[in-house]
Amino acid sequence: MAEKPDCREACVIVLPSLNPNEKFDRVVDGLIDAGFQRIVIVDDGSDAEHQKHFERAAAFPACTVLHHGKNQGKGRALKTAFTAVMARFPETEGVITIDGDGQHLTKDIIACGNRMLAERDRVVLGCRDFDHPDVPARSVAGNKTTSRMFRLVYKIRLSDTQTGLRAIPRQYLEQFARIAGERFEYETNMLLQMKKSGIAFSEQEIETVYEDENAGSHYDTVKDSWRIFKIMAGHLVSGMKK
Repeated sequence: MAEKPDCREACVIVLPSLNPNEKFDRVVDGLIDAGFQRIVIVDDGSDAEHQKHFERAAAFPACTVLHHGKNQGKGRALKTAFTAVMARFPETEGVITIDGDGQHLTKDIIACGNRMLAERDRVVLGCRDFDHPDVPARSVAGNKTTSRMFRLVYKIRLSDTQTGLRAIPRQYLEQFARIAGERFEYETNMLLQMKKSGIAFSEQEIETVYEDENAGSHYDTVKDSWRIFKIMAGHLVSGMKK
């Protein structure tokens, strides 16, 4: 009987980062220790003071570090990584996108990746429990608002619309690399495009981890929420015209 594929060998980790700190180092160490063989890191225009973290990561044979000359946003960093993965690792079964702030535990990354390999044609979303007492109020409010909009307007039931932990089968990478959105709104646009294209998804429950009220996040509650709502409104208007 053939062994089940393991995401640590079959998938590529995609890790975008801006001005990382020691949490980023611990994330990379955890991935290496767990046995992930291919990790694509995108430095999204970090300053000189923070380059040491990328240099440290690049010393691992499993890591490929790509650099943006200036900050272009998380969406652009993800698309840069997807394009690189298709060119450099065409044999991969898919990618697993993660954040570098320690929110995503290695065991949950593996669980999402292996579930994607088992289901094949579904995107697997690592979903947090927003009723957990440690979740910052701004994260609860933002996610529950967008979740309601997804449910009421688009008939999409999602418990975590803003998760950065996503296991994506390789057949969708080319399409996802063309999706509009350069910053955090890209991840919302990806979900809406999945609905439009008939791409199914599964939710994988993951542990909820927040440190210091998620102080390391580069998400701007006002600006990025506004971008997200504009994207959602644009999809709604486009659908009404058809």
